[in-house]
Amino acid sequence: MRDYVVLIFLLACIIAALKKPWWGVLSLAVFSYLNPHAYAWGFVRSLPVYYVLFLVVAFRTFTCKDKQSLPKDWRIPVFVMLWIGFAITSTQAYFPYIAWQKFWFVTKIYLPFYFTLVLINTREKLYYLIVTIGASIGIVAVKGGLFAILHGFSSRVYGPPNTQFEENNAFAVAMLISVPLLLLWQKETLNPWIKKGVPFTIPIIFAASLSSWSRGALLTMGVLTLMLIFHSKRKYLIIPLVLLGAVFAKDYLPKEWFGRMNTIETYEQDSSAMGRITAWTDGWNHTLEHPFTGAGFEGWLYVTQRDWHSSYVEMFSEHGFIAFGLWLSLILGTLMSLTSIPKKTLNVSGMEWVSNYCFMLRASLICYMVGTAFLGLSYWDLLYHLIFISVLLKKVVMDELAVIQADKIKPRWAMR
Repeated sequence: MRDYVVLIFLLACIIAALKKPWWGVLSLAVFSYLNPHAYAWGFVRSLPVYYVLFLVVAFRTFTCKDKQSLPKDWRIPVFVMLWIGFAITSTQAYFPYIAWQKFWFVTKIYLPFYFTLVLINTREKLYYLIVTIGASIGIVAVKGGLFAILHGFSSRVYGPPNTQFEENNAFAVAMLISVPLLLLWQKETLNPWIKKGVPFTIPIIFAASLSSWSRGALLTMGVLTLMLIFHSKRKYLIIPLVLLGAVFAKDYLPKEWFGRMNTIETYEQDSSAMGRITAWTDGWNHTLEHPFTGAGFEGWLYVTQRDWHSSYVEMFSEHGFIAFGLWLSLILGTLMSLTSIPKKTLNVSGMEWVSNYCFMLRASLICYMVGTAFLGLSYWDLLYHLIFISVLLKKVVMDELAVIQADKIKPRWAMR
């Protein structure tokens, strides 16, 4: 039965993409983050549903008229240079076969962003893309949170099968990244059910993140909570709720959970933490010797004894300092852009929505930066979605400001 439901949903997405290609961009996001076909039991589970949908969207992108040229933003050529850098380092990798396999895997992740950049050409479409990503992760997050609460946080919560965040630690960070996106939805929607329902999902998502037993997620949750309190206009309500949630968690979380979290302070006594530090040290030392090419994709197999367990270390260890600089500039540049854009719309009537978009996207990006300091997720599609959504946001804001400015300086005779 599940197979037929998923198949019908896929067919609906294909029809939607054929009718309106930008709906195909939303459908790709659903199959990337919710991955509904992984929950089937039969033939649908093995079908290449994402690639079928990808081909449909690609076809409609090149045949439709409702699209824009690539935005003129410095992050796009930097992104292309980063991809070229991956190709160059793959030619020098210690394990060429593995490296090229990973290169094409990453390329398949990157290609659909072209559709995003050319088809999401209005504020409404951008809004629905953000909502789709937040809701896709939020659905499985709420499911995991309810499971965690019902089982007394004794079992770890995992993400959708066959996704980049299937592993419990990665899923915890993905869930926390989705929280600001859901709050943006709650702020911007006119639907009263969404406005009232989203706030109830946040504690459940936090519960799911706690039940991942991820130390990195705990740090990310703390940073996210502080950011949400800082941006909230109702601090008198948020702070008591946070304190109440902390008391609830303290009473219901098992002792083993606290034992694991305590190793954040006593990392010298934890073999897992010390193994990560050893891998980071090995990666740094190797990159000093090979600053331009690194070790190539999956180079940890040659350089050290375990995975990098850090997006930052993964990037410079596998591709050298130039690629690392390009990658980090995308992240930091996007943070700077999201901070500066609201200043351009300050006191501009009708542009009040901009601050909420920027602050929530910035919160999600900071969650990525904190959470993946301990996870090797530098090729994660969710990161690049946040970056390119920010690129599109800047374009939409600049276009709307240009219209407003043009209306202000329009001569009187033109208004008759």
